[in-house]
Amino acid sequence: MVPSEDLQYKGIIQLLLHFGWKWVGLITPDNEAGERFIQNIEPILFKNGICSEFTEKSENNMRFTGSVFDMLGDIRILSPAFMASRANAIVIYGESTSILWLSCAIEVRNTIQLILPPSKRKQPERRVWITTAQTDFILYYFEKMVKVNIRMFHGAISFAIHSKEIQDFSDFLRSVKPSWADADGFISDFWEQAFSCSLLNSTASANTCTGEELLESLPAPFFEMSMTSHSYSIYNAVYALAQALHIRCSSEAIRKRIKGGDRLSSQNVEPWQLHSLLQRISFNNSAGDEITLNEHGKLAAGFDITNLVTFPNNSYIRVKVGRLDPQAPPGKELTINGDRIQWHRAFTQVPPLSLCNANCLPGYEKKKKEGKKFCCYDCDPCPHGMFSNEKGLETCARCPPEQYPNEEQNQCIPKKPHVLGFGETLAIVSTFSVLLFSLITAMVLGIFIKHRDTAIVKANNRSLTYILLVSLLLCFLCTLMFIGTPKEATCLLRQTSFGIVFSVALSSILAKTISVVLAFMATKPDSTIRKWVGKKLAYSIVLSCSLIQVGICALWLATSAPFPDVDMHSMTEEIIFLCNEGSVLMFYTVLGYMGFLAIISFTVAFLARKLPDSFNEAKFITFSMLVFCSVWFSFIPTYLSTRGKYMVAVEIFSILASSAGLLGCIFSPKCYIIVVRPELNNKEQLIRRKT
Repeated sequence: MVPSEDLQYKGIIQLLLHFGWKWVGLITPDNEAGERFIQNIEPILFKNGICSEFTEKSENNMRFTGSVFDMLGDIRILSPAFMASRANAIVIYGESTSILWLSCAIEVRNTIQLILPPSKRKQPERRVWITTAQTDFILYYFEKMVKVNIRMFHGAISFAIHSKEIQDFSDFLRSVKPSWADADGFISDFWEQAFSCSLLNSTASANTCTGEELLESLPAPFFEMSMTSHSYSIYNAVYALAQALHIRCSSEAIRKRIKGGDRLSSQNVEPWQLHSLLQRISFNNSAGDEITLNEHGKLAAGFDITNLVTFPNNSYIRVKVGRLDPQAPPGKELTINGDRIQWHRAFTQVPPLSLCNANCLPGYEKKKKEGKKFCCYDCDPCPHGMFSNEKGLETCARCPPEQYPNEEQNQCIPKKPHVLGFGETLAIVSTFSVLLFSLITAMVLGIFIKHRDTAIVKANNRSLTYILLVSLLLCFLCTLMFIGTPKEATCLLRQTSFGIVFSVALSSILAKTISVVLAFMATKPDSTIRKWVGKKLAYSIVLSCSLIQVGICALWLATSAPFPDVDMHSMTEEIIFLCNEGSVLMFYTVLGYMGFLAIISFTVAFLARKLPDSFNEAKFITFSMLVFCSVWFSFIPTYLSTRGKYMVAVEIFSILASSAGLLGCIFSPKCYIIVVRPELNNKEQLIRRKT
């Protein structure tokens, strides 16, 4: 009539896990049942991450003489493991004598504590005792002998066979009298012990029992008027046997006539004949519970979870605080109402903890201690970039890509957007620079258009000058596409437009340089180069060199075009919004082609730097190309070493610096002559040669 022992094991594990008790002690009887319990429970504890700090075995044959000192030889719980134990949760397996043994052991321990100096005394015994269904707190008689205080078990949690109150059961107990001794010899002994008296037919020298004593006057620890779990089991066992007999008698003819008369005789039934009937029997008892035995003859029922609440007068009550239901889904068999549980009064924290060491705080993870059980650990701070937001986590975890750990590493916070927005200081400075240089370029273009018929403008190829100034103006303006949150259109256009416009500017400079060289060579008598001098060659150079860059950019857009992207990993606290270049090879091909044009222009201009003063534009082009190449050669390592908006700022700076270098080096001397020294802007000055 007891539910399966395996179910009780599951309940113990789920109870420990429910309250987070990972460091427990085990007390079992020193017999075969205790050994079997240890062998069964230890692997389950290990599987669920629970460690047993110690295992103590209680004596089976204790001598309750009333003297504490007589019991010292039988008490082995005074071992160092128990005395130094930090486990607050202790599982007690065994019969009711285990509680007697444990009570005596704790009393001995407390007595020894009184002998010790105050500085060496330990705190009062405070534990959460977890008892199995076989155990009961039968302490009343023992308390009278050795003055055990049952309040040490206040807050104990017990598994108990499910029970219900039986109608009229209390009335039945009130009707029990010692006169029933003829039918039940146990009553006489019980009556004398319970009321400390002697029945009339007893020879013991004690108070005489009247037989009218009331059982309900006895303290609850000695005799409970309610239906206990054990009584309920016996009640159901009797009814199960009655049901089996009823089935047996109903299936066969149990009466037969006696020869020559009408009297009936009953058929004798042997006990073994009921075995098959008891298996899988099912009936409803008078309390309304369905009692069912499975094919193994075990009760198909669960356990009640009770909480022991004690009082100053050494009485107690059991309060139902939960249920262990085998019919529930796996892992959900145990239900606990924690608000109804009363814990030991010495606990300062409820529910109490039972751990090898304190839980690691948020921001820390567990690190195994060498040579210790796995439940004992050190607490190490989370590694960089990881967090833990709860106590007692095994390992730290990584934040989602869009978040990062805070300084304490106990939570994740959203990353900030990292982009060169128009409100940034860098963006404001860049925008101001773009507008300033664009205005200067437009003014230079206006000056050259206004003075288009002067000698210095004509001598430097007006058409190429206009193309160069317009392309420089567009170079300045295209940097605005690098500012702000990347969009699909800006990602597609900003690198390609910059590459094409800059290639047009460099092609124009290359055409001007070649035109200067050819013009000088054409002045020699009988020169065949003269037929090459003219606008057609200059336009051809600009168009052909620009078309090559257009073709590279078209191939880039067709194969692996740039697109808006986010980089969540390069920066710890920010999400970088960027334009993914698609093909890095094509990006550097565009830059490389511009570098190629710049090197060719620099080489040609450098070779023509010593031409006569009338053709001195080559000197300015040489210097401008030197500035251009210096800027872009330093751009690549700087660009690769930066991230996010700073990478964009480096490219903007490079575009502005190189464009401004071209504008200043090539056009500032001419503008000076046109605006400040107009008297030098004439044909005679241009054809004057060095003396």
